[in-house]
Amino acid sequence: MTETTPLTPKEILSRVAAPQTRRLKAAGWLSVLAALIWPAQAALVGLVLGDLVAPGVSPPLSPLMGAAGFIALALVRIVLDWMALKLSADAAEAILTNARTHLIEHAVLQATGAAALSPSQTASLMAEKLAALGPWATRYQPTFIRARIVPLAFILIALTQSWAVAIILLVAGPLIPLFMALVGMAAQDASERQMVEIGALNKLLIDRIAAITDLRLLGAEARSRADLEVKTDDLRTRTMAVLRVAFLSSTVLELFAAIGVAMVAVYVGFSLIGWMKFGSWGTPMTPATGIFLLMIAPEFFQPLRDLAAAWHDRAAALAVAGELDSAETEIAKASKMLGQGGSGQPLASGTLRWSGLQIRPAQGATPIAMPDGAIEPGEAVAITGTSGAGKTTLLTTLAGLIVPEAGEITLGNTRLDDASADDWRAALGWIPQTPRFADMTLRQLITLGQDGDIYAALDAAAAGEIVASLPEELETRLGDMGGGVSGGEARRLLIARAHFAHRPLLLADEPTADLDPDTAAKVIAGLVGLRARGVTLIVASHDPAMVSALDRAIALEAAP
Repeated sequence: MTETTPLTPKEILSRVAAPQTRRLKAAGWLSVLAALIWPAQAALVGLVLGDLVAPGVSPPLSPLMGAAGFIALALVRIVLDWMALKLSADAAEAILTNARTHLIEHAVLQATGAAALSPSQTASLMAEKLAALGPWATRYQPTFIRARIVPLAFILIALTQSWAVAIILLVAGPLIPLFMALVGMAAQDASERQMVEIGALNKLLIDRIAAITDLRLLGAEARSRADLEVKTDDLRTRTMAVLRVAFLSSTVLELFAAIGVAMVAVYVGFSLIGWMKFGSWGTPMTPATGIFLLMIAPEFFQPLRDLAAAWHDRAAALAVAGELDSAETEIAKASKMLGQGGSGQPLASGTLRWSGLQIRPAQGATPIAMPDGAIEPGEAVAITGTSGAGKTTLLTTLAGLIVPEAGEITLGNTRLDDASADDWRAALGWIPQTPRFADMTLRQLITLGQDGDIYAALDAAAAGEIVASLPEELETRLGDMGGGVSGGEARRLLIARAHFAHRPLLLADEPTADLDPDTAAKVIAGLVGLRARGVTLIVASHDPAMVSALDRAIALEAAP
């Protein structure tokens, strides 16, 4: 079997931008048309000033007509530039949206514990790093097309007036792309190192935020702060390296452009005073021609200067493209959860059974053998065991978020597999050990847009006073970690959502962990209230009070 040749970063970038290729090319050609209007404007200025300096030498053109024509062409150029910018900006937005959507659609389907990237790495790639594709699409792509066409067109236009000026431009112009290619190698390498450092800093920061309570208890705040300072200094060093390359290249390229323009100016000046009598096709250079050539010379270099300025955008985009491809490859290799993660039709209630389960809790971990179990509708069962026995792993597998290595799970007559997983999860409620909140109001969080008595659900979970104490009550938005409420209050809010949804089966992972006895009692009462309404309750817990409140327990034993 032949091996597939890995794509280069340039090929990856082309693939990512492929759906917007036509739009980007259209933006580039519009910018070319806008740039090619300048020679016509320069000709009008040359004719007007040439007639004023040397009347009768060039075709006469009144200043009023020249000004009117110049302004009209300027307006056309402005419109073309605006259209080009609009097309490239729309294309950039579409490229970013498609890249982020594609990444998140595949990332969210990874099995729990098998994610190829940590949440911080995924967020860093999607938010900060992929943003580098925007400047590449809006600036580099149109500029690249313009730099390929406009300088050549200007050389041909200059050639019609003076072969000497055309030669000067032809010699000076290629120096910029040559030096730019050399600088680009260093710029891309510096950009890749910067991207790696951004990801490392984000991961460290999120890890430290998540562990801030433990760090305080251990008195390790100073050590943590020192680690962040080191990483921040490393990122600053990488960023300054990128900026040094960008500024150095801009300085050198500006020097080349200035020398080229100066050479044209010297030639035109000496030709007009009669010291140089060659280069203008055997006829003396007129003031109109000299002014025209002086005006187009800087614009000959402008697309090349723009390309040099946007070259860092290309280097950054290539660095991101390589990282995006690596991330997508790793995500494709990772284990997937069952189903597509979409909405489904809840399965009919029935006996929940599992047998012969062998579950790998994370990539590279040893599979855990689970004892067989069966839970009847309406039962309240505790999953017990020491830390590491697999309580959370079993619950996650029952939800279809981890694919077992062996064994099967059934609800009634339906086997949990890829085809039934979305309908299976539509019948489940889930209370994680660490509550998470979406970016929505509490009303939206609890009801999920469904009709019902939200206050009855809050009362059943003993969460009414929690909502009443919040500044905007049900319209309050909590942060991802539930800022503004305690851990126990956050769990009671999720129990209220379970009461409101009334799913036939509820999975709860350590719902009373780290809670004081009074708060834990309220959480237990809320869960028992669900059981009284006929909800099948499965709770992973090592809390004796929680376990004793349920019908029975299934004990898991840690692997030796």
